[in-house]
Amino acid sequence: MSEPDVDSTSIFSQKTHLPDDTVFYSIYPDFSLNPTTSTATITAELHNLHLQILQTLAPFTTTYIFQHQPFTLTPVLSPLPHLHGRLRFGDNLEDEWFVSFLLFTVSQSFPNLSISLHDSDGQFLLIETAFHLPRWLNPNTSTNRVFIRRGRLYILPPSHFPNIPDLITALKFLSENDNNPDILRATPDAVQLNLEKKIKEYPEKARKNVHGVRIRVPVSVAWVLKHEPCLISLAVGGFYDRDVDSMKFAEKMERFLPNGKEESVVQMFVKMSKTMYAQLMQQTFRPPKCYPRMPLSSDAEAYKEAELGMKIACGFEMVYQLRKRQGGEGKGSTWEVFRGNLERSGYFQGLLPGSVEYKRLVQKADEYYRNSALHSRASDILNAPVRRIDEILALPHSADDFKVQELPPSDDDSWLYYGEDELNAALQERQKEMELFDSKRKRKQKVKEEEDAGPSAYDLGEIANSMQAFVKKMSSYEGAEVPESRDTKDVDFDADRFMKDMESVLRGQCFEDTGNDVDHGESSSSDTDFDDFEDDSDIAEPSEHEEEGGDAFMESYTDALNKELKPTTLDRSFIRANEETLKKDEGISNATEDMEEEFNPVDVDVNLVKSLLDSFSSQQGLPGPASNLLGLMGLQLPEDGKKGK
Repeated sequence: MSEPDVDSTSIFSQKTHLPDDTVFYSIYPDFSLNPTTSTATITAELHNLHLQILQTLAPFTTTYIFQHQPFTLTPVLSPLPHLHGRLRFGDNLEDEWFVSFLLFTVSQSFPNLSISLHDSDGQFLLIETAFHLPRWLNPNTSTNRVFIRRGRLYILPPSHFPNIPDLITALKFLSENDNNPDILRATPDAVQLNLEKKIKEYPEKARKNVHGVRIRVPVSVAWVLKHEPCLISLAVGGFYDRDVDSMKFAEKMERFLPNGKEESVVQMFVKMSKTMYAQLMQQTFRPPKCYPRMPLSSDAEAYKEAELGMKIACGFEMVYQLRKRQGGEGKGSTWEVFRGNLERSGYFQGLLPGSVEYKRLVQKADEYYRNSALHSRASDILNAPVRRIDEILALPHSADDFKVQELPPSDDDSWLYYGEDELNAALQERQKEMELFDSKRKRKQKVKEEEDAGPSAYDLGEIANSMQAFVKKMSSYEGAEVPESRDTKDVDFDADRFMKDMESVLRGQCFEDTGNDVDHGESSSSDTDFDDFEDDSDIAEPSEHEEEGGDAFMESYTDALNKELKPTTLDRSFIRANEETLKKDEGISNATEDMEEEFNPVDVDVNLVKSLLDSFSSQQGLPGPASNLLGLMGLQLPEDGKKGK
């Protein structure tokens, strides 16, 4: 296993010792999930898949110039067979997104693969679409949930995995539910659209990221770049990351200026990424004393070409000398090391060396090694630059090899100095995205507050209206209606008989009180009426003036109730209509005030609202009769500190 497996810890951050500016990717084929398949069979299938993927990506990777190292894949047999890779992109974020494009292309070409992708900062694909992620997705719930499959980003939903799934369980779920809409539904459409918009910019954006320029370099440097153009990344990296120790090598230039100032300088055309070009142009560096004479600064074009070439030559020298002193180049890429990895993984299944089956497995491994080497040539060169540079410089070469040639002009580099518009456009796009997210969040928050507060929390008049509707429509003499789910028992109750009994008692009380106020010597019709009323037959048979009798009953009942409450202070606790107007009038006598109270009716709505508010306030935020009754009517009052005015 050439690369350590790194478990994802969150969608936004990786709290592990990962190299900075590095993207990690793993490709898990469905056939690796079958535990009954032999190691040799899985290894052969994995090697075959590896070659197919490299061939599919070759049209995109062969001409692309990576910042530090090319795209590579390494077969890993344990603990789960898969293809693993890592790539350091440094300051060139385009490398990271180009790798993402390559992996999405792989997932489209090979539908039975699940791909995981993250960098040193975490799940950067989710970071890119952070404004559209579901609320349940957070650093504690993201592990083993995010995969690329069939050209889409899959987020395993919590409905299927309430807890964090292990890797194998998640991969099996993906392979078994390719057509399950629930999986796709877990990934918001906005996330898919934003990623597709970003990925569709490639490979065209990758081609635009390449900058061609004329340079003037020593002939040895030109000879190396002519044979291996990919080594430009090492030269620029060596110059840009130089330190005090490496600059000592540039002072002597022993390898690339064997003749010192007498070394021939030739003109050539090279390609590099825009990031590399900016790294060379934006740093001031004086040429070493041993370097050939530079053109006059008055010739701006020639001086620029020579200055770029000088920086590249010094970068080559520093990288070459550092790598040479480190030694051990090429380890990990030889056939012997590859064969040893196969033996340790159990590829040969304990077969005796020299047996027919053993030879067959060796032949297949050798064929795979030679075929994969064709696609990993650039990687091998960058891993072992000293050996390759020595091989190239050992070939005969001279300045005459670069004289007869027509060079294209340098690409326009105005983007380096006038990229403000492009930057502002990118910032404005992000700003719009953030403003859209904020507006959606505020709308959701407002809707939630309205739902929490209820439709009429701040309209006190609606409370009275709702109470009246509740009394008229939801209640009767049979009682208030309750939800059907409640466990209720039927009550045997004769409402008509009860009302007539109550009428008999109250009317009798009313006439008894009235008789005390009159002269006993007078003969009144009330006695006759009272005697008639006591006749049971009158109760059983309805009167022909029943409606008028009902009104008389209510009037007498109200008069009796008012008389009973008159000596108390209860009537003063009610708010009467036009009470505020009366209070403002000065000089009113007590008799007038009593008269006004008698003719001034009680404001039922105001008293109702006041009583409900007082009752609700006394609950102090706890459940109680007022909140329960209002909730039954579909109303919910705000807290005391949030009451509307």
